[in-house]
Amino acid sequence: MKKVSTVLVENFKQLGITHVFGIPGKAIVPLLVECEHQDIQFVLSRHESGAGFAAAGYALKKGIGVALGTSGPGGTNLLTAAGQAKAYHSPTLFITGHPSAKDTGKAQGQDSSIFGTDLVRMFEAVTLFSARVDRGDQLELMIKHAIEKATSGIKGPVHLSIPMDILQEEIPAFTVDMPAFTYSVVSNQMETVISKLNEAEKPVLFLGKGVHLSRAYEEVRWLAEQWQIPVMTTPGGKGTFPTNHSLSLGAFGLGGNEKATRFLEDGVDQMIVMGSKLSDMSLAGFSEALYPKHIIHFDIDQTFIQKSLRLPTLYIEGDIKANLVELQRRSETNSVKIKQPSLYVDENESSENIQKHEQYLSAETAIKEIRKSLPKDSILFGDDGSHTFYAIKHYDIYEPGTFYFDDVFGTMGHAIGYSIGAKLASPEKTVACLTGDGCTFMHGTEIATAVDQNLAVIYLVFNNIALDMVDKGMRKMIGHSIGATYQHALDVTMFAESLGATSYSCRNTEDIKNAIIQALKKDAGPTVIEVMVDPNETPPILNRV
Repeated sequence: MKKVSTVLVENFKQLGITHVFGIPGKAIVPLLVECEHQDIQFVLSRHESGAGFAAAGYALKKGIGVALGTSGPGGTNLLTAAGQAKAYHSPTLFITGHPSAKDTGKAQGQDSSIFGTDLVRMFEAVTLFSARVDRGDQLELMIKHAIEKATSGIKGPVHLSIPMDILQEEIPAFTVDMPAFTYSVVSNQMETVISKLNEAEKPVLFLGKGVHLSRAYEEVRWLAEQWQIPVMTTPGGKGTFPTNHSLSLGAFGLGGNEKATRFLEDGVDQMIVMGSKLSDMSLAGFSEALYPKHIIHFDIDQTFIQKSLRLPTLYIEGDIKANLVELQRRSETNSVKIKQPSLYVDENESSENIQKHEQYLSAETAIKEIRKSLPKDSILFGDDGSHTFYAIKHYDIYEPGTFYFDDVFGTMGHAIGYSIGAKLASPEKTVACLTGDGCTFMHGTEIATAVDQNLAVIYLVFNNIALDMVDKGMRKMIGHSIGATYQHALDVTMFAESLGATSYSCRNTEDIKNAIIQALKKDAGPTVIEVMVDPNETPPILNRV
């Protein structure tokens, strides 16, 4: 017989987890003790949200992550991180404490039951599974349910509330493995797909975040090359297809390229959507004049099929990778009609926003310099703000799976934590975070976590002394901005140095280049690179209605 806390942490090790993230509290002390005994490193974050972000970033690279929060506010502080993990389809296990199961119904400090802050119900809206473990003998089934929900099918965050006295109960030991089964439902429509692709005169592929979820990079590239279909990506789909490929149109939607828009303006008869909800960010600038005649929509989740675009649609249910493998198998025995694509190439596509200013740098110019200076296989997490939409438009992708951005939930500052988790999961990789001064105000203290862990994460902070995306949006909407600019700017370098990080402030491309060279040195820890960008530059985000 072993304590519940002991068995739980043994299963963390069985699942390959080496780090868990959180902030200590009385209700979860038994778990912290077991992590220490079993050589699982507890990573002390600066806020529970930051712990959840880091655990989700870790999960994206490791397969599953764990965030711990104590009862009451420790749990509620994790809710935003769970919502963000759900948008990323990140298989993250959120565990929250509770003072005492046997005293439920009595007045308790930081009560997380139905008599206080009902964390199980709160987490239901932002996870795929949320439950309370009321007895030690429930743990085995509850953890199995949680792991299966987190890692199979749609994937995403799950939550278990475990009272402190239950953690100390003794139960028989057990082992939970990652599910042997996977969500590999294959559509019976493959012959129809082949037929429609053969018939299409001017098709286009539109890739979303679901391609990241299924890791279908090679299969998508095969499809594009087999039928010579031009490829554009949603904001969340950025990083799923190399931008230097001859079939790449770049991004469409918020932060999209003119090249993709011009291609659609010439008329498309068949659009093949891969793993996208087709949100307002993905369809920004997508007027009825650009509508295709027909859509083939590959997605594991049918919730939003034909909701945003009420056009004739062939829905291909299931995992994208599994369906494309089957399509490849069938195409080998079928006649495939190969056409040369008609790509719109704008030879005069210019850097229209580049402005010379002795005090500030164009954000567009800065993104291009960052891309030149970072290794081609660097993993970049884009935070939510105009800074990342500049990257969606101008940051080149050489290897799929090296750029992550969420265009659904959109938590400012989340990428600061995600980069910490990803670096711990993939220490051999160069990991960078593109963020802004507004995001840094919100969750920048997590940089101190990277300092404590001596993680060589590169933080690129665009400082324009404003909540730029909101500021520019309001100016377009009502003619002026309300509450979106700071009276006192964040001194990023002083802030970073106060947290123990190396920092640089950049006002030209040479500064950026030299700062990144220093950040990439073997003995470098976390480096914060501030880029003073032009506050009057118009970001590529004003095409959303």
